[in-house]
Amino acid sequence: MTVINPPIPSDQGPSDLATGLQGSGGHADKAFRGTAYAAGGLVLVVLGLITYTMVNRSTDAWSHMGLDFFTSRTWNPPERVYGILSYIFGTVYTACIALCLSVPLSLGIALFITQVAPRVVKRTMTYVIDLLAVVPSVVFGLWGVLVLAPNIKGFYKWLSTTFDGWPVLGSIFGPNWQGRSFFTAGIILAVMITPIIVSLSREVIETTPQIEKEAALALGATRWEMIRGAVLPHSKGGIVGAVMLGLGRAMGETIAVALVIGSATGQIGFNVLASGNSMPAVITAEWGEADGLKKSALIAMAVTLFAMTIFVNVVATAVVNRSMKKSRGA
Repeated sequence: MTVINPPIPSDQGPSDLATGLQGSGGHADKAFRGTAYAAGGLVLVVLGLITYTMVNRSTDAWSHMGLDFFTSRTWNPPERVYGILSYIFGTVYTACIALCLSVPLSLGIALFITQVAPRVVKRTMTYVIDLLAVVPSVVFGLWGVLVLAPNIKGFYKWLSTTFDGWPVLGSIFGPNWQGRSFFTAGIILAVMITPIIVSLSREVIETTPQIEKEAALALGATRWEMIRGAVLPHSKGGIVGAVMLGLGRAMGETIAVALVIGSATGQIGFNVLASGNSMPAVITAEWGEADGLKKSALIAMAVTLFAMTIFVNVVATAVVNRSMKKSRGA
């Protein structure tokens, strides 16, 4: 059976048909574009209002302390002295510990799920990882303070005794070990950010063109050589973004860290087995009893944490964009 297309009327050419189709959907496109711009603008407005409010309410602390607010490690509310240097250090240090523990494990899991695991195992692991990502942080914190911290003291003692006197490791695994410490907080944060890094890395790795992987295998590459030569170069930008997103989550975590970090004041040192404190933990612990200048100092601490997370996101965006440009250039 032959299908004959109806002839185009002589007074309506192909360009007229295209113009008509574009006109029929033009109003919908304009409405969608306007809605998208309005939503994006609303996000920026809300973010700007939050920033203005927090900065406005923290000026008293900055005016009272000046640069000492950032350079002093003394936090003594009765004496009206507020220095957050040790809390900045604790926030960054615990986040770095979490990344050192989580990133290799997360990338290994993501590569296993996407490149090695059978379909049934892949489906099961993906479901478990996604389920782990929605567990409330307070659950991890309670598990850390009730189960992990008391039972890990023997391991900490072994680390401190074994590496005592070593040039670098002796300082990292130093004396005065505590169950509630930087390292315990880093372990809890690592468990919390691993599902995020795994999920995002898995999605990025799966975008690697199949033809590139097959070409590497056809040239005689082993599976690991194929991953190293085809998968990782194609995915490194997205993986860096996933790691930075996990870093932002680790820096901003509150209740879980507050329960397991130990709440030591003025602690600055690379001994991961010592107790410390972080900015989110301090805000959570002391906000209820704060008033006047102390409340302003806590808000200023929150502004500092906000600026740090923004900086991390900007750096992550720059790294991802640079990686994408290099990939296109290659």
